Amino acid sequence: MAAAEHKTAVHSKGATMTTGYQQPRTNQRVNRTGAAKNPHRGANPRDTLIDIAEAELAEAYELPGAELAPDELELEILAQQADEFTCGSCFLVRHRSQLAREKNDLLFCSDCEG
Repeated sequence: MAAAEHKTAVHSKGATMTTGYQQPRTNQRVNRTGAAKNPHRGANPRDTLIDIAEAELAEAYELPGAELAPDELELEILAQQADEFTCGSCFLVRHRSQLAREKNDLLFCSDCEG
């Protein structure tokens, strides 16, 4: 490796370590067995309680676009009314005031005929 590809870093404990730019870097130190040390070992139990409370609080928020419960999806379906038509292009049921053109027994709305 060229000298420009190395970076020398001084850590908080005063140890100097050279890091190659092309090699993946990790923030966790590895013990003798090769397993990463648990950064949360010996953590304060009160921190865990705060995390649980935050998770419960986050679950209370309803995000836009989230799935609705089946009981919230009840809709009343109405048949096409006398003053409505189905557009031959977008197939949406529109009010007669949005009728733009009629061709070959097909009705087209003003949005599609734009």
